[in-house]
Order: sequence, then structure tokens, then C-alpha cells
Amino acid sequence: MRAPTGEHFTLALGNDASQSRAIITEVAASLRALEVDGVEVIDHYPASSMPPYGSGTVLAPWPNRIRDGVWVHDGVTRQLDITEVENGNAIHGLLRNRPYRVAERSEHAITLEATIFPQHGYPFLVDTSVRYELVGDGIVVTHRIANGSDAAAPVAVGAHPFLRVGDTAIADLVLTIPASTRFEVDDRLNPVAEVPVEATGFDLRAGRRVGDLDLDTAFGGVQHGGDGIARHRLSAPDGRYTEVWQGADFGFVQAFTPHTYPRPAPDAPGALGQAVAIEPMTAPPNAFNSGLGLRWLEPGQEWSGSWGVNYGRG
Repeated sequence: MRAPTGEHFTLALGNDASQSRAIITEVAASLRALEVDGVEVIDHYPASSMPPYGSGTVLAPWPNRIRDGVWVHDGVTRQLDITEVENGNAIHGLLRNRPYRVAERSEHAITLEATIFPQHGYPFLVDTSVRYELVGDGIVVTHRIANGSDAAAPVAVGAHPFLRVGDTAIADLVLTIPASTRFEVDDRLNPVAEVPVEATGFDLRAGRRVGDLDLDTAFGGVQHGGDGIARHRLSAPDGRYTEVWQGADFGFVQAFTPHTYPRPAPDAPGALGQAVAIEPMTAPPNAFNSGLGLRWLEPGQEWSGSWGVNYGRG
């Protein structure tokens, strides 16, 4: 039986010091699994399943939601297909259910490509690629977008990895996100204001226990270090950690801690439990309307940016 996410590509990298392994899917170029020295750092899903909650998928040409799927371009109201029916929004771009093609592959790296053709609400032709490359302590992910249209095209990128630190219970992990603002949302999860996190339960700069969190929250004011990198961390009580880093072009991040993530087990098939996603984004929710973080590529122009996942032992 064929997997619902198409072909699965296994990457491996090993030397005397470390061993890394990853699985990438053909559909949505999802990062389905990642292990470093036998420690699971991506919360994987079964090969026979669709990615739960968009687990590991590439989000382009926008991450998160566009309210009502509506935005205005050159005075024309554009209507995107509604892909989050329960909230009446267009969510996570146009490639979540599309197959990618292999452009380049080695034992430890793969580059996948997908074209976004003109369609409802998005009258542009955009070529995209994503490269996954294993390194000693994790993986580096590089996105590229090129505008093949004859007019400037709006683009943003995100990713949706769910993380863990080996067999440590998700609830016992501590989540640290160096962000000074968050986006308040309405009852349909669309942003209404960007507000400081100071002195609120959304301030994750000093870390908070995941079991005490119930987040589906976009953050701004992400603090990048002198090297241009922002680092978010899941820390285990024994000092081990999984870290998501994002480059300078990724100015926003989403934290998502659902309590209904499928956790199949031999003794409890269909069981649900908590999970935690740290989603690097170049733009926040509803960016096609706010313009915040949105990049307009001129005809023939390209953009690239990177993020990654690392594992450490404290």
C-alpha cells in the first residue's frame, strides 16, 4: 500500500562521534522524523498517516492564516480557497497536499522542488525548493523561492516541526522562546493586535513547563543573537535539549501545544496526548493583509533563508 504522503526519503550521516537520521516525505516535503545518536528529536508520525496538525510540513507562500482567505492586490479583492473550514480561513499556504520532485539527493541531504502555479486568489507562478541537510547534531533546512511571474509576487515561508527530547514526557519539558511580543487573536484565531508578553503567561523568555501551557500563539519581537540566529529550546530535566534555530529573515515564530496529538501505541491505539511545535516563520498570521514580514519578489528575483534543529546534552 502506498503511503498517503508519497515516497519517503531517508537521510543518514555518521562518523565516530555521532549518527543522525531523518525521513522526508514527497508530499508537503514534511520532516517526518529526525534522530541524533538514537535520540528522537522530531515527534514523528506513522508512515501510514497524514501529517497530524500539519506536522513537519513546509508552509508557502504563506504560513498560518489569512482571514476569510481574502486579501486585496492592486485594488482587486482576491479570494483564496478556504482550507481551514472550521474557522473560515485559508491556512498554511498552497503546498500542504502537493507532491515535491527530487532535484538533488545524496546520502545525507536532499533538495525537493515544487511550483506554485496561478490559482484562486494567488495569480502568480512561483518556484520553490527546500533542502534538508544532516549535520552532526541535527539538520539544516534551507528554503528558496523564485518569482517566475511577470509581476511582483508576495511570499512568506514557515515550517511546522513538532519536537521532543527522546523519551522524556512532553509535559515535563521546558519551552523557551526569546520573543518580546505575541499576537492576540479572535475566536477564529486571526490576529487582532500585537502586544508585549512582559508580565503575562505568554512570556517564555525564561522558560515554562510545557504541561502548564495551552498555546496556539504567534510571537514577534524574536531576539536574534549577534550571529543573526534566534534559538528556541525544549529542555529536559536531565539537561538534554532540542533546539530550533532560525535565521535573520525568520522574524516570527509560532508555538503550538495541542493536547490531542495522536499517540498510537500497541496497548493504546488511537491514544491522544500533548505535543509541542515550534514553527519558524518569515511573516506572522494574516500577513497578506497586514504586510508585516511579507516579501514582494520582483520578476526573476529569488530569496533564500534557513532554519534548523539541533540536539544537545547540556
